[in-house]
Amino acid sequence: MPKLFYNIPNLLSAYRIAVIPVLTLFFYIGGPAATWINVVIFFFACISDFLDGVIARYTKQTSVFGKFLDATADKILIGGVLMLLVSFGRLTNIWIIPALIIFIREILVSGLREFLGLYNVSVPISWMGKWKTAMQMFASGFLMAGDYGPALVPHSFVIGQVAFLIATVMTVVSGWDYMKAGIETLRSLDAEKAA
Repeated sequence: MPKLFYNIPNLLSAYRIAVIPVLTLFFYIGGPAATWINVVIFFFACISDFLDGVIARYTKQTSVFGKFLDATADKILIGGVLMLLVSFGRLTNIWIIPALIIFIREILVSGLREFLGLYNVSVPISWMGKWKTAMQMFASGFLMAGDYGPALVPHSFVIGQVAFLIATVMTVVSGWDYMKAGIETLRSLDAEKAA
């Protein structure tokens, strides 16, 4: 294993990517046991998103690679879960539109970061961006439970749908903030080039 992974924060971030095939397998197995196993696995993946940053700061193991892996793992996890929720009928009909909005926003922001990186311009993660990720994870967990959720939490699927709508709004708002900052930076770069 590359030395870059030889610390707990980076391993926690890598875990969020590694669970995608496992989640996919249990979606295909189906049934109550597989569904709840998936919810538990996803819950720990969400907790790892909080823990990796805390541990990195506390142990002074922050790094450029760690920040990249953390942000990338979040997008892969959410993107993968959204695809599974759509594929297995948890998000159908009009609910596919918010899923598309979230998916497209993540690609746009990632593309913006990658492009600006060519000019040594970094786009810091905003607090709204962090909260929208938390809300996306919260909603996805309830939606993942599907028909089995109400056995543990009444109206769990409706809670998931409402949280998903809130997450979509937060996604659009934070995405617009990123794009606005990015466009201003691009204009500055164009002005410098013209001068």
